Amino acid sequence: MSEQTYRPIDAMTFKEASIELEQIVRSLESGDLELEDSLERYGRGVELLKSLRARLADAEQKVRVLLDATDESAVTTDTASAPSVAYINE
Repeated sequence: MSEQTYRPIDAMTFKEASIELEQIVRSLESGDLELEDSLERYGRGVELLKSLRARLADAEQKVRVLLDATDESAVTTDTASAPSVAYINE
């Protein structure tokens, strides 16, 4: 069993944590790991996933606060019935 030292999750950016989680998933899916290594990486993956979900929830809350803080009396334009311009430059 390899005693791998991991970088603290709190010191990682969201992108770094998600990349590490993806690498862990790939290594677990490969089936090439010893049982002990698989369990260690699985545990690390659970911690990464928990952190990533918390960060996403925090970001969603911040967006809600920002949206609530916008001027609700501002005129908004309904673009649902506007013609598509997807083909203009093609």
